[in-house]
Amino acid sequence: MELGHTTGVFAPGLKLPPDRLNQVRHHALLAHGLAVQAIRARSRAGTQTGPAENVSVCVPVIETPEHIAAAELATRELNAPYLTAIMEGRYRESFLAAAGADAPKVAAEDMNAISAPVDFVGINVYGPGSYIRSSDAAPAFVSVPFPAKHPTMNSSWLKIGPEALYWGPRNVAKVWNVSDIYITENGCSATDVPATDGLVYDTDRIMFLRSYLTQLQRATSEGVPVRGYFHWSLMDNFEWADGLSTRFGLLYVDYTTQQRTPKLSASFYREIAARNRLV
Repeated sequence: MELGHTTGVFAPGLKLPPDRLNQVRHHALLAHGLAVQAIRARSRAGTQTGPAENVSVCVPVIETPEHIAAAELATRELNAPYLTAIMEGRYRESFLAAAGADAPKVAAEDMNAISAPVDFVGINVYGPGSYIRSSDAAPAFVSVPFPAKHPTMNSSWLKIGPEALYWGPRNVAKVWNVSDIYITENGCSATDVPATDGLVYDTDRIMFLRSYLTQLQRATSEGVPVRGYFHWSLMDNFEWADGLSTRFGLLYVDYTTQQRTPKLSASFYREIAARNRLV
């Protein structure tokens, strides 16, 4: 939504002013709510439905009670235009005050539709959205800026922070009392080049997965209700504005011949799935 309607980097390539952007956001939420209602009305009994959201993961800068509480508050505030509105059935007063005259126009029954009950919450987690510290000044938290040399994967936006896969689902469960959470996307771009034997030895992706899944295991061991995990992605593919230049897959795709070759990370991931534990 943001990259397609604010900066114009992604489709549909728009650069909307704040008032129109907020209205588009609102209509996206309304479309979600109406879709949930339609699925409920027309699907067989037992069908489950829920959002898959690019949640802004708020990580306490240090795991002390005051910073953890600040990260929980920040989770509500920094996700105000999307997940907070879905889960709470209203826009945060702070969000509306900051938007001022650019706030979305909300029809009488819109928020009832937007907050239609869901069976699960899916979250896409690649890294921390913000490291959060507590503050005595309003709004009681501060987003700590990322250092210039913060490590990234092969995409400048993908800042490495394995703890995001703990705090992301943990905060969603705590803040909104969600009983079923799915990690609907997690993975990384890497510098995937076949070796002379034709294989891709993507030890950087294995490092990423081992580190992140360790944090997810921490979450589940503490009772955070994560019911499933989906890696992005199975195969290299067309990646938005990056086209074919950025590879996220466990399988290497030769775009000329279309041959698929499992990378070393595919073997690693297969072992995890087979044993149901980190290896």
